[in-house]
Amino acid sequence: MRTDQLAVSAWSQPFFHHALLAGTFIALAAGLVGYFLVLRAQVFTGDALSHVAFTGAMAALAAGYDLRIGLFVGCVGAGLLLAGIGRAGRADDVVIGAAFAWILGLGAFFLTLYTTSRSGSMVGGAGTTVLFGSIFGLNGDQTLVAVLVAAAISAVLLLIARPLLFATLDESVAGARGVPVRVLGLGFLALVGACAGEATQAVGSLLLLGLLAAPAGAAVRLTDRPFHGLALSAGLAVGEMWAGLSLSALIPSLPPSFAIMAAATAVYGATFAITPALRGRGRAPGTGPRAVARPGTAADPAEGTAA
Repeated sequence: MRTDQLAVSAWSQPFFHHALLAGTFIALAAGLVGYFLVLRAQVFTGDALSHVAFTGAMAALAAGYDLRIGLFVGCVGAGLLLAGIGRAGRADDVVIGAAFAWILGLGAFFLTLYTTSRSGSMVGGAGTTVLFGSIFGLNGDQTLVAVLVAAAISAVLLLIARPLLFATLDESVAGARGVPVRVLGLGFLALVGACAGEATQAVGSLLLLGLLAAPAGAAVRLTDRPFHGLALSAGLAVGEMWAGLSLSALIPSLPPSFAIMAAATAVYGATFAITPALRGRGRAPGTGPRAVARPGTAADPAEGTAA
């Protein structure tokens, strides 16, 4: 009964309302972006950006600026850099692997600069906040910024979804038909960077990859129809965000970032039990929409078929 009372009390507090509003839009953007990240086999990019998020935030704090400036500038800049270095606008895994360890070390350097040059009770917790998130610590202004940024990311991604899907499924044919494949690749990784910077506030840089990959991975396993999968990925991400925040309110000792990722992991794990049953009905989900695009054919992104 005491736990229920604590939960009711938390759910009625402004900090929970801010977290729920910001978390909903952040999860929506992460679900949409993450679906294409998985579909384009660029999940490793999300891992690299998690390191950049920490380093960018620490650099901003060390220079005396708001950490969100460092998050967005660092993540978007890194996304564009990786896309530019990688061939045809796709980030190369070798490039990412060679860079992200050094970037994380640079973040530790900036954290040391910040802690040695500043004083106060919040200095020691700055690194922890960036690493593990602080969604229950958002105020009204921060919530508004999070909502607007996440809504803009979602709107832009939906605007370019069809050509981006075509370029993802069959890059050669898309290029031959006039689709700006490289520009789309650059723009998409810029959106990934912006989403990474925004999502860091919810789950932290260490768990950022899970919020981008787990709902999308579950959606890819459950359906081979691209736009159905895109909607499912977004819906799962939002539902997991709500479940995690509610669970954290119900159990105050449970960090919200852990609860969110526990819900996302549980859903993804459940797909391994669901997909065999779907296969028994004559479908074989889990192959992904890429399986329907064959070289030399014109894919129909909306229906997931090849003509």
